[in-house]
Amino acid sequence: MIAIKSRADRVVLYNISWQQFENILQDFGECRAARIAYDCGSLEIMTPLPEHEHYKEVISDFVKDIADTLDLDYESYGSTTWKHESRMAGLEPDNCFYFQNEVVIRGRLDLDLSQDPPPDLALEIDLTSKSLNRFPIYARLGVPEIWCYDSGELKIYLLQNDEYIESETSLVFPNLPIRELPRLIKEHRTEGRRAMRKAVKEWVSFNIYGS
Repeated sequence: MIAIKSRADRVVLYNISWQQFENILQDFGECRAARIAYDCGSLEIMTPLPEHEHYKEVISDFVKDIADTLDLDYESYGSTTWKHESRMAGLEPDNCFYFQNEVVIRGRLDLDLSQDPPPDLALEIDLTSKSLNRFPIYARLGVPEIWCYDSGELKIYLLQNDEYIESETSLVFPNLPIRELPRLIKEHRTEGRRAMRKAVKEWVSFNIYGS
């Protein structure tokens, strides 16, 4: 029997088998706004709100601009559905990136976590409002680093011994004070997106090169 718990922007289904999860993904298709997370029989279907999408795009741009400024190769796979049947885990991050393993998956469009490495970095916006705890799902998928933005604060979590531990530094950008990024958003948001992207590039140059 399937149990249901719902709110205006999300619904949680319980007692969902893996095959039912796969069927729901197939029925929904790729052209949809909803995001999905699956954890051992519990399935959350969430429709992001405009504020959520705004910060997702801003911080995603920041990640790309930082990589470009540091001349780092990367790949972004957006809200790809990552899943692993034997671990009963699946989710769609707000965005995800390959850095350390970028050369391994370069040019690939057929990634499979049963044989390919997971993204090196996942981005989650407004984590506390989501009904399912995503950390255990990410841990079973093996994602080494998560950035969580919520209420004007950016926290970094690193996977250690199958659990996420909050960290002051990032594995992807170890020489940058990543937790300062919300300050740049606050200071430049009213100036527009281009101003924010210019500010983050200058911030990287100052912290790395002193200019």
